[in-house]
Amino acid sequence: MKKHTLAYIALAIVCIFWGTTYLAIRIGVESFPPFLFAAIRQTSAGLLLLPLIYIFGKNEKLTLRDIARQAVPGILLITLGNGIVGWSEKYIPSGLAALIVSIIPIYIFIISLFFQPGQKLAGKTIAGLLLGALGIVLIFKDNLKDLGRQDYLWGILACFAASLFWAIGSVYMKSNTFNTNAYNNAAIQFISGGIGLFLASLVFDDYGQLASVSADSIYALIYLTLIGSLLSYMAYLYAIDNLPILLVATYAYVNPVIAIILGVAVLNEAISIFTVLALLVTLCGVYLINSSYAKKTAESASNENKEALK
Repeated sequence: MKKHTLAYIALAIVCIFWGTTYLAIRIGVESFPPFLFAAIRQTSAGLLLLPLIYIFGKNEKLTLRDIARQAVPGILLITLGNGIVGWSEKYIPSGLAALIVSIIPIYIFIISLFFQPGQKLAGKTIAGLLLGALGIVLIFKDNLKDLGRQDYLWGILACFAASLFWAIGSVYMKSNTFNTNAYNNAAIQFISGGIGLFLASLVFDDYGQLASVSADSIYALIYLTLIGSLLSYMAYLYAIDNLPILLVATYAYVNPVIAIILGVAVLNEAISIFTVLALLVTLCGVYLINSSYAKKTAESASNENKEALK
């Protein structure tokens, strides 16, 4: 099979399977302590990745500095990002969690502004930010009747916070150059993030739940470890290596749609016109910001090439 075809298959895996993780998390944390659930998932994925790195010849000599630099996004992305999303899904529907997480690219852009102050905002960018804000308003509008429940409100706020931590971790990754390859980085992030989740579990989890863990939660844990973390992340790295970055970024538009559809179909989660509108408005905002950024990047690269030819 051609390398190009494999890359598109890898992208399809990311688009589809990452969209299913919200449903699997929701099923998993129904009877399993959420931080412990995420800790076992991510640490197991990291440990399983280590022999694969060796088999495929991606192993490298790592220094303590290399490990420490990857532990930072491990804590931000895995512990504070993924882990808190899992906790929030004890109290809010999986489709709502996916919808909130879909605003991450907007967070990333806003955070990036602090690292590049003074840059002018294009019309598309401003429109994208306004649509993103409108999407957030619609999310809350659709859930006004449930916000009076304290656990529901905390679930929503936690999911927004988790998205912010994920965005900070993403900006950190983008703003730094690493000597280690992406596969070793992923293993360190999985394991360090998993350790952070184990520590969070000691503080926040109720281990009394372990006496009544369901078979469905165990199946969800296995699925998320092997498919949600290991297979999908390897596919993501392969797609990034062999396809244009903006094409790979389309997974962000597909994941929430799949998550919402599965939540309705499998768990009978409620969906209203405001949910659909919030999704469409948010994804339009993300698209405008991404397309504006892509144009700016292309123009910058073109100017650099012209300067080099002088």
